[in-house]
Amino acid sequence: MKIEQNHIQDTNNKNLKSHQEHFDFLSHNLSNKGANVNAIIKKLQDFQVAIPSWALGAGGTRFGRFSFYGEPSSLEQKIEDVGLIHSLTQTAGAVSLHIPWDIPQDYNAIKELASGLDIKFDAVNSNTFQDQKNAKESYKYGSLSNTSEAVRQQAIQHNLDVINIGNKLGSKSLTVWLADGSCFPGQNNFQTALQNTENSLKDIYKGLPTDWSMLIEYKPYEPNFYSTVIQDWGTSFMLANACGDKAYSLVDLGHHLPNSNIEQIVSILMLKGKLGGFHFNDSKYGDDDLTVGSIKPYALFLIFNELVYGMQNNPQNPDLAWMIDASHNVKDPLEDLIQSLEAIQEAYAKALLVDQDVLKAAQLNNDVVKCQEILQDAYRTDVRPLLAEARSKKGGALNPIQAYRSLDVRNSLIKERGKNTVATGL
Repeated sequence: MKIEQNHIQDTNNKNLKSHQEHFDFLSHNLSNKGANVNAIIKKLQDFQVAIPSWALGAGGTRFGRFSFYGEPSSLEQKIEDVGLIHSLTQTAGAVSLHIPWDIPQDYNAIKELASGLDIKFDAVNSNTFQDQKNAKESYKYGSLSNTSEAVRQQAIQHNLDVINIGNKLGSKSLTVWLADGSCFPGQNNFQTALQNTENSLKDIYKGLPTDWSMLIEYKPYEPNFYSTVIQDWGTSFMLANACGDKAYSLVDLGHHLPNSNIEQIVSILMLKGKLGGFHFNDSKYGDDDLTVGSIKPYALFLIFNELVYGMQNNPQNPDLAWMIDASHNVKDPLEDLIQSLEAIQEAYAKALLVDQDVLKAAQLNNDVVKCQEILQDAYRTDVRPLLAEARSKKGGALNPIQAYRSLDVRNSLIKERGKNTVATGL
């Protein structure tokens, strides 16, 4: 299925008058405050977030999974679904593949399909957190950290294979997330596990093409509940430094203990030139993988304030790889992803409204009240007309969710694919 441009325009025409009134009002007010509205819109248009290939199907928990029907059963259909989202939002211009779930059968055909939908290939993700069919060794007791050299070598080779697959598609980075850890005290020797992991990552790093980067993710718990080998940003940062200049930390919003100051983590990593990627989601209790901005929108804004500052002031840090990493347990996956993209763009737009020079002056004067007022004034601004304007200028929908429903996309997918398809990677 492909959404035609004239159909998007038809849905926009119904909202055009109301949008123009709201946009003109907001634009006038922001201009009076000294904001460059056109520059903000351009940055919103340029900001693209990757959709992970596994996220196009319904999620679930270890207790159950409930399908939304019409799920993509092949890599081609997954890319087509990303194309649907991108056509409506103009923000999802990349897909992040998870291997071995999504190994192309015909690389040229896959690249041609993605190119036709204006989709690029973002970071490729390896999978050593579960055993694969016909694998000689098991990851039950870890992969890159395993006490068995044979297991470690298998995990290393898998990552090298993933790099090769990504290289054929035009990807430029590898994301490594490990489930390695222990469930009980005494199960692992912490130092041995960390040293094995570092040595394994160095071997993978040697296989990176010259223009690639390696993103090292971290997580405090799950699936192991006593210890995780790469449990926090400090360990990830340390391992990235040990590997070399092309290795970076990757921050996932859900991979922190409750009330962690994620914005401070982001700021420090960018200062050190070691923030390579960012995974968006939201949580109430832990790694809940909820829709971005659904629980802690102000925290997301504060994080983006640091991201914007870093992008403007830390040239030593590379361009970041952005990806959504959420689970759609009771929502239509495509609607959930559209909502997440809207929340990300909203937080970004609000952060762009912060006058960093004025904020810096208030900080230097220790004017705590003014610092708070500057941030909260930006946060309280309804920037949705800016997002709608940015989308419409690129041919997207003024209201993507409304357009998705009025065009009856889900039912069209069900008619095309049937009710019994199940997306891989769940």
